[in-house]
Amino acid sequence: MSDLPGAQAGSRLSRKIMVLILVLVPLILFVLSVCYGRYWISPSVVLDILFSKLIPVDITWSGLEESVVMSLRVPRVLLVMLVGAGLAVAGASFQGLFGNPLVSPDILGVSAGAGFGAALGIMLCDQMAVIQILAFAFGIMAVIITYAISHLKTGTPLFMLVLSGVITGAFFQAMISLIKYLADPHDKLPAIIYWLMGSMAGATYQDLLIGAPIIMAGIVILLLLRWRINILSLDEEEARSLGVDVQRLRWLVIFASTIITATAVSLCGIVGWVGLVIPHIGRMLVGPDHRRLLPVCVSLGACFLVLIDNIARAATSSEIPLSILTAVIGAPFFAYLLRKTGGLWS
Repeated sequence: MSDLPGAQAGSRLSRKIMVLILVLVPLILFVLSVCYGRYWISPSVVLDILFSKLIPVDITWSGLEESVVMSLRVPRVLLVMLVGAGLAVAGASFQGLFGNPLVSPDILGVSAGAGFGAALGIMLCDQMAVIQILAFAFGIMAVIITYAISHLKTGTPLFMLVLSGVITGAFFQAMISLIKYLADPHDKLPAIIYWLMGSMAGATYQDLLIGAPIIMAGIVILLLLRWRINILSLDEEEARSLGVDVQRLRWLVIFASTIITATAVSLCGIVGWVGLVIPHIGRMLVGPDHRRLLPVCVSLGACFLVLIDNIARAATSSEIPLSILTAVIGAPFFAYLLRKTGGLWS
């Protein structure tokens, strides 16, 4: 018993170190990512430029360097990290909700619906605002359709919801194929295909202004619910005996995850695997308790996607779509996961 206080103190210290690492690493990656690119800018110059917006600093950099940092790289890196954090938290929440480690944020068809909305917007006009609005609207509509289909016949609610999501996703994928077939092959079709593969090339402060509040609201909702998500792994009767409104909790989780995913697709296209891979890496670090897992996923998701984006924008002369790189990493991990778990929650 005499060792217990020491063990508790050691545990608290390790948690503080973990928190410090999870906060510092994204900040360091942010600065390095702003430095990184075909035109390298030293970290000291980047920090001077960033601090000059807050406090008086002697100008020792060129106008070109400031333009690259503030106009191109800062909004892009911030958006990448925000999308990565949001998709990772949404994926972990859905895995907890459905009790299955192999689901991802697009399980209810939201990505396919948002992709169709974006493709439709690109075919109809070239206005980015219209494309983003249609992508977000159809992403939300896809989940509403999934909900409606799941209630056509009584059955296990979550099982029916998953099947309905598969149906909705397949329908919108077919509609995307139809849009591709009808689109101008010389102008519209390449733009649609490139959008659907995911890219942060056009990130702006306007995108941040529109998307950041929605994605952050979804993340905050899920973080506030994180201890309740643990209860969803219990039998429904047990959960109700603890005073939890299971149906209301499920739909809060679905709502928050849906707005995160729909907003992410509307801003940068479909970025797969983040919501599947990152939650498992988080569980390897802190275990399955969502009280610790979701905050860890915020940091890991941001770090993972910003590293992927750094490779995408600097590996070749033409930018590589994000979904290609995330799949190159995610697919082998998914194969390993299937071999280890057999598709079951553990």
